[in-house]
Amino acid sequence: MKDDIKLKLLLVFGLIVASLYFIFTKPIKLGLDLQGGMSIVLEVDVDHVIKTQYKQLVRDIERKLKDNGIEVLSGKVVGEKAVISLLDPTSADKAVKILTEEFPHIKIEKVNGNLSVQFLPWELERVKKMTVQQAVETLRNRIDEFGTLNPNIAKMGERRILVELPGVVDPERAKAIIGKTAQLELMEVVDTAFSKEELLKRYPDGLPEGTRIIEGQEEVINGQVVKEWFLVKDTPIVTGSMLKDARTTIDQSGNPAVNFELTSEGAEIFGEATAKMIGKRLAIVLDNKVISAPVVRSRISSAGQITGNFTPEEAADLAIILRAGALPAPVNILEERVIGPTLGKDSIEKTINAGITALILVGLFMLWRYAVSGFISIIALVFNGILLWAALVVLDVTLTLPGIAGIILNIGMAVDANVIIFERIKEELKKGRTLRVAVEEGFKRAWDAILDAQITTLIAAFVLFQFGTGPLKGFAATLSIGTVTSIFTALFVTKLFLDLILGGKKSLKYAF
Repeated sequence: MKDDIKLKLLLVFGLIVASLYFIFTKPIKLGLDLQGGMSIVLEVDVDHVIKTQYKQLVRDIERKLKDNGIEVLSGKVVGEKAVISLLDPTSADKAVKILTEEFPHIKIEKVNGNLSVQFLPWELERVKKMTVQQAVETLRNRIDEFGTLNPNIAKMGERRILVELPGVVDPERAKAIIGKTAQLELMEVVDTAFSKEELLKRYPDGLPEGTRIIEGQEEVINGQVVKEWFLVKDTPIVTGSMLKDARTTIDQSGNPAVNFELTSEGAEIFGEATAKMIGKRLAIVLDNKVISAPVVRSRISSAGQITGNFTPEEAADLAIILRAGALPAPVNILEERVIGPTLGKDSIEKTINAGITALILVGLFMLWRYAVSGFISIIALVFNGILLWAALVVLDVTLTLPGIAGIILNIGMAVDANVIIFERIKEELKKGRTLRVAVEEGFKRAWDAILDAQITTLIAAFVLFQFGTGPLKGFAATLSIGTVTSIFTALFVTKLFLDLILGGKKSLKYAF
């Protein structure tokens, strides 16, 4: 036996051993359709973000004009634009010039002495794309914290997001974590009452400028259920964007709570604010609702605690959401589906039976058509299947139902390469060449045709993986990996076994 044959056999043996090791020591990841779980389609409220951006724009414009000696009478958001009223309408031209230079992403028009401001179309498009992309990343962070394995999170169109959670056993908890905006704000409390109406009566001329009313949580006091309402300063001291970490803990009463830690910037701002608030109440606001409002006893800098009527699970979920960050906009659940594990198990059994049937039928055809060479192609096909499965495990690919379809399709594609090779060899034999020469020439002539076919398949698989959703990506992944392994087995493994069985023979009656 030639040395190069020995080396090739050693390589094949090593690949087989390594592949079997990975297959039996590491289970393959199963997708939603095979493992069961839930699928949710969300829609991001992009309009909410645009409105918020306009409010921020009004504040920035007021500040910039004031810095340049132009007094603003009022600034408000009206529909999809901001309207700025100037105390001195004659300063409108100067204001337009300043704002045009400072804010290149807006369009400004003078209307009856007022300034009408709108975002330019490219800026609106940027905000929309950024909002959805940020929502995708935030959801991915939350789900990773939640502990769900192999989630699929992908954009659907301009505003929708598909979330697939294989193996989820508590759909309601998952929905609560995914759908919660989780906008944390720490705000100074100005006044409180046990009804909104009572608060409003205290200010017959209107609420103090820069304040708003926020509702609190229901509490049981002296056997009665009451809800406290808070008048707070509209501008928060710090927000969740300055949050560094959040962990579950136990408060002084032994109830579940959440400890939070601020960034260095947040700690400095919070420390200065709370130093001036000693004896006053601090509202901890989550999604525009006061969770708790403790009295500030001393200066607080880098850390604090959120208390409330939390169960241990609610406290843990709140910590997860705060660590992962707030969603940039509210999301609405448009569609949800729960797939039971029984359905997934049934799908696996049916597809495995289909794969075995396909393998047997293809093998019988190859034996009938190519005799001994057909048997060699079956060996190469089995080797290809082992190598493909091991590659899926090593590359951490999530196997889906379409992915199994890709594997079954790969069986036919792998055999197709062998058919091309064997037909080329038969053509060489008809020319009167010896078996050894015919094998060598057959492989050389088949190479271009096989490579062209497999490259086009890889291009199609790449497009599917790049632009498709979860199931299509599963199909594309198995198809592309299977294409690579089939090229290797057809041109290397099949050639090796042909050299072993046929290479030493000048002729073999049932070779082809």
